[in-house]
Amino acid sequence: MTATTGTTGPATLLARMSFVEQRIRMLVDARRAVDPQPDDPFRGLYLSDESVDRVLDAPPSPPPWSREQDPLLGPLHSPHGEPAPDGTSRLDRLARTCGLSELDVGLLLVALTCDLDSRFEKLFGYLNDDVTRRRPSAGVALELCGHPLTSVVGRERLTTGPLVRRDLLVVEDPDRPFPGRAIRVPDRVVAHLLGSDEIDPALADVVVATPTAVWGDGSDLARALDSGIRFCYLREPPTGSGLLVAHDALRRSGLECLVVDLDRVGRHPDPSTCARIATREARLRSCGLVALQAETVCATGLLQSLRIDPLPLLLVGAGPWDPAWTVDPPLLLDVRPSTAAERGRLWREALADLPLGFDPGAESTQFLLRPGQVPRAACTARQQSLLSTDNVVTAEHLRIGARAENASALQRLSRRVEPQVGWDDLVLPPATRSSLVELAARGRHRERVLSEWSMRPGGGRGMGVAALFAGDSGTGKTMSAEVLAGELGLDLYVVDLSTLVDKYIGETEKNLDRIFTAAAGVNGILFFDEADAVFGKRSEVKDAHDRYANVESAYLLQRMESFDGLVILATNLRANIDEAFTRRLDVIVDFPLPDAARRLELWRSCLASVPTAEPLDLEFCASAFELSGGAIRSAAVTAAYLAADADGIVSMGQVVQAVQREYRKLGRLCLAHEFGAYHSLLA
Repeated sequence: MTATTGTTGPATLLARMSFVEQRIRMLVDARRAVDPQPDDPFRGLYLSDESVDRVLDAPPSPPPWSREQDPLLGPLHSPHGEPAPDGTSRLDRLARTCGLSELDVGLLLVALTCDLDSRFEKLFGYLNDDVTRRRPSAGVALELCGHPLTSVVGRERLTTGPLVRRDLLVVEDPDRPFPGRAIRVPDRVVAHLLGSDEIDPALADVVVATPTAVWGDGSDLARALDSGIRFCYLREPPTGSGLLVAHDALRRSGLECLVVDLDRVGRHPDPSTCARIATREARLRSCGLVALQAETVCATGLLQSLRIDPLPLLLVGAGPWDPAWTVDPPLLLDVRPSTAAERGRLWREALADLPLGFDPGAESTQFLLRPGQVPRAACTARQQSLLSTDNVVTAEHLRIGARAENASALQRLSRRVEPQVGWDDLVLPPATRSSLVELAARGRHRERVLSEWSMRPGGGRGMGVAALFAGDSGTGKTMSAEVLAGELGLDLYVVDLSTLVDKYIGETEKNLDRIFTAAAGVNGILFFDEADAVFGKRSEVKDAHDRYANVESAYLLQRMESFDGLVILATNLRANIDEAFTRRLDVIVDFPLPDAARRLELWRSCLASVPTAEPLDLEFCASAFELSGGAIRSAAVTAAYLAADADGIVSMGQVVQAVQREYRKLGRLCLAHEFGAYHSLLA
């Protein structure tokens, strides 16, 4: 936000104030001429009999000046307050943007006097006939502007006029009769008129800095603004930026913009007051108001408080416009999504001054960010590089920066897992591994294939990728999801089914909607373990429970189709998944139990880092014990604990004892022929 154009110093304002000083001197002289005791030191603290008689005997007197010779106001406009002519001073601009009449300007100048010259405090105490009331009262202000108290026009300007509605003037002491109510100008308005461009402190938590990224074309919106449109709603997709389009349109129309986050306004202790202060700030700066996350407060009635005609109000939101939000409809504009190439350009521009050994555009194709988020993510990547010894930005730093832009709402609904394993840690058949590689390619290039190449089918389907991991427990489904997340540089979010399933009808769907809505703003992988509990088969309707269970499944089908992210469903029983789900899945990966060769590889991998007293007979373990990868990992950990409690060296006896414990957990018998020569080592 830049400074408001026009005169920034107080010279013009003080020149106008000199006329106010003349008027005050004239009114003080007129009062002294009829005051029997003008020099009474206790004047204003008591009322003498002579003063009462004077008040009763004095007829209503006309103002001691004529409007034709008025140096303060000049010819008044209509009583409805037509805008003052355009000018270069801040006062003139304020009059234009707030629709102030000359009477409004005069009242504003009168209220400013005490803030600009302390001499007038005592004079207003004299005019108010109360030494404790040192600001102009409504009655005195109207008299100084040539309006009697019986003037309907004058009273309206101080009760419902634009000065009051725009929060440019505060009328205090509502319990007093109207003539005795003090008027004052808020400090922010005074500071602005004197040349300050500091934002109102009350807006510190709701104002958003305009992004430095250059993206989008606001020429169409600029033409609409130039033709008189003053109210617009920009609907932005997950990778678009209504803010940048609005900023470009206002720039083309010769206006700066003030950006506020309406979600923060809604959380303010007094949202209505905060909204009014925001509109006042936009009027002071004579700029457009851009309001983000409009759908969060539009239904609360705050929207009307944000209108700043004749300046434009541009609302930005992700959802559709609801006609019930306002009486007059806005101009509706759908912002186009950004492409991977455009975001790649923004990445390269943000890191152009650094010697990189990689192309940041190519390394970031899997991240669906808004254009305005890319510079922030690049800044985070720079900061992360300072933790390394060479201070060089790497692809991993870029990924950390992109993940830092993730919304935090999903972490409250799921468990976030930072990937710690890679492809080398997986022991899987070639077919399973190739399916995972394909899934990684889909996650990396989905935007190019589905959006740029127009391979996305109709029906409102999103750009998401959905996969099913099917296999027995411990065959590597969760670990494979973690490897995929690490390969793509994403976080893994494991959904806790206990937070989803609810015994009350309709609550499960609401919980799922919260999950998918929160995941829409996150560059991560959504992982549903034991998914058949929620994504199970629809059954024949025999009672009300069956009907609502089928409604759950139908809702999930629709929600998955419109999801733009990566989602993985894991199940131990593939047969339990509804066929309608499997038809909508992009990749189905089967995880079989490992054969003897892979079990040997798993045993060696799990025990590679522990000290051993002698060569362990892992070939026997692989051939004799038919265990899943998860069970082998659990047995290896148990053997390590047994060794740590003994001499710190893992022996074959501790390995077979660990297998025995796994058998017991699985409910299997420890047969002598299965353990062979090592059966005697069992506890």
